[in-house]
Amino acid sequence: MAQTEPIVGRYINLEFSGRSYRVYFEEAGRGIPLLCLHTAGADSRQYRHLLNDASVTNTYRVVAFDMPYHGRSNPPDGWWLQKYLLKSDEYMGFIRAVWAALDLTRPVVLGCSMGGAIVLKLAAEYQEELRGIVGLESSAYAPGRFNQYLHHPAIHGGELAASYTYGLCAPMSPEPSARENWWYYSQSGPGVYAGDVHYYSLDWDGRADIKRINTSLCRVSLLTGAYDYSCTPDMTREVAKSIPGSRMVIMDDMGHFPMIENYPVFREFLLAELEWMAL
Repeated sequence: MAQTEPIVGRYINLEFSGRSYRVYFEEAGRGIPLLCLHTAGADSRQYRHLLNDASVTNTYRVVAFDMPYHGRSNPPDGWWLQKYLLKSDEYMGFIRAVWAALDLTRPVVLGCSMGGAIVLKLAAEYQEELRGIVGLESSAYAPGRFNQYLHHPAIHGGELAASYTYGLCAPMSPEPSARENWWYYSQSGPGVYAGDVHYYSLDWDGRADIKRINTSLCRVSLLTGAYDYSCTPDMTREVAKSIPGSRMVIMDDMGHFPMIENYPVFREFLLAELEWMAL
């Protein structure tokens, strides 16, 4: 018998920095807004398990959106006239524009990888507008990821990104889940993964900013997989040291994509942090 999921998908048209954007988002549940940010070169399908988890949606209105160029969100008009290279300020500003357009009052913002980095900047700049952040695989500084082969005419960019990120899953993560993430990555537009890694590896440095986060205004939870060699546990430990009052957990048997590679294990870590955020 067919089963209908409680997730509702829609589009919103918004203006940001003088340009028009058509942005896809999905949501489920009601209550405290929980805004979810996907990883580099992927899209909000990574959060399908969370959106279907009644233990979350009974307390939270979960919203996951695709950044421009990603998934089901269009690039802006004239995108072909310039190379896509994401930068910290526009990334942060666009996320804030989305939560304002959707009227999300004092949301919790959850992000993974590049999303786990930018939530740190959001907490530094807009802590009075946020209830808290949950950083998955969060690093304040991650140089060395960008290279010319991420967008090269002799290389299939989709397969390169998908296979590289497949290797970032923990060895004990279920094969179907790791392959599902592989599939999402394989569908990325030409140069999009490279453009995201430009932000993450060349533009991003939040080491000074995170020292301004006041956890009495904006709660901070940091969850990193023990098998993550892109954002290592030690990199997240350095973040936690700079944010007094933050909570940090190194998740055993987990890699770089906890919300998609092994959700049944990850949810036990996540639920504890969301319960704390809701207090």
